[in-house]
Amino acid sequence: MSENSQLAFLWKQISERLQNSISPLSYSNFFKDMEPIDVVGRKIYLKAPTDNNAQAIMTHKFGEKLRDAIVKCDVGLSDFRLIVDGSDIFTMDAEEEDATEIFRVAPINKSFTFDSFVAGAGSKFVYAAAKAVAENPGESFNPLFIYGESGLGKTHLMHAIANYIAERSPEKKVLYTTSENFLNDLIDSIAQKNGAKFRYHYRNVDVLMIDDIQFLKARTQLQEEFFHTFNELSAQNKQIVITSDRPPKEIATLEERLRTRFEGGMIVDIQPPDAETKVAILRRKALDRKCAISDEVLAFLAQDSGHDVRMLEGRLTKVIFASKLHEAPITISLAKLALSESVNDTPEEEDVTPEKIIAAVCGYFKQRKDDLLGKGKKADLVKARQICAYLMCEMLSLPLVSIGNILGGRDHTTIMYARDKMEQLEKLNPRIQKEIDDIKNIVLKK
Repeated sequence: MSENSQLAFLWKQISERLQNSISPLSYSNFFKDMEPIDVVGRKIYLKAPTDNNAQAIMTHKFGEKLRDAIVKCDVGLSDFRLIVDGSDIFTMDAEEEDATEIFRVAPINKSFTFDSFVAGAGSKFVYAAAKAVAENPGESFNPLFIYGESGLGKTHLMHAIANYIAERSPEKKVLYTTSENFLNDLIDSIAQKNGAKFRYHYRNVDVLMIDDIQFLKARTQLQEEFFHTFNELSAQNKQIVITSDRPPKEIATLEERLRTRFEGGMIVDIQPPDAETKVAILRRKALDRKCAISDEVLAFLAQDSGHDVRMLEGRLTKVIFASKLHEAPITISLAKLALSESVNDTPEEEDVTPEKIIAAVCGYFKQRKDDLLGKGKKADLVKARQICAYLMCEMLSLPLVSIGNILGGRDHTTIMYARDKMEQLEKLNPRIQKEIDDIKNIVLKK
């Protein structure tokens, strides 16, 4: 079959599908005289007779109908471009909007790797399962469903999978997001009539990872969309990784057909760390921060620290901060002092609130509070916002989710990314270190 015949065959399938979704008059007016001229990547290039014809397609929502028909034909294409001879607008090299830019992207934390994950007795099995998925996406366990209490390392393992694949198979496309982002992207796509782009964004991937699936709302359209996304990726042997705070059978809002698909893969739970694992985690975190802390102090910090690894790390952060604040070596006495201060046993710590940290950051960087909590992405504003998130993590005993809510309703993974980024910059950049120290002193009124 010649190239022209192949193009004609593709266009015949697409146009037949398109005619099922628009009236005969609309097809005759807008698409009857269109010709396929090329396929580049996953786009088909179509020649329209005039600028007015092409513009009408794009402005009367017929472009969305055409894109949807292309996707549903399942011929390996997902989008189109319109070309008009002699046009200054509809040309082969006209710039396009990147479809992925209209969707929310959760950042991948580069420091969350398999090497930095401390696997204990309660997490060795889930660690091995995650590693197997990273090594052979779509072949080992699909889907991989990880569940467990908050703060035990589920998100760490998801990021580790993404980082492993990015390093060893950079050609593979990995999409990490949260169920909240999935919902918000779906709502936006409905409002903007970008349904085909939404489906392309979530289905044109090699690995899809959804964090906190328990928040998937009991909305028919939402679960319907996720169901079809799941099915399409599974049919193509694309890897799906899901996390939750409970197993599928205990997610009350989950439709039965989704529950059975989740249960058709590998379901693994991550257990709270034992005392030995807690000490190993603290030792690793202290090493990452270039702090020498004795096993005696680490064992003390591990005592009565609960199940949440983030809370365990918070105790370590308080002790390191107290060491810098008091200019003293880290001992059990200092650790006791730091932990007693963190529960407001001293007037100094009692005064530290989220509002005071926000006010100090805004005053120091001369930013408005509304801008700091808003969606602005200017470099100086983003930097101030990330420092604010870092200081809240370091100076307050608050979960990442709570800090995200305070800072304009941001996802906990965004707060985690800001915390880790600023923690690294504080070590490497003297200017950042001075800014953070100055703001701490403002908050503590030193």
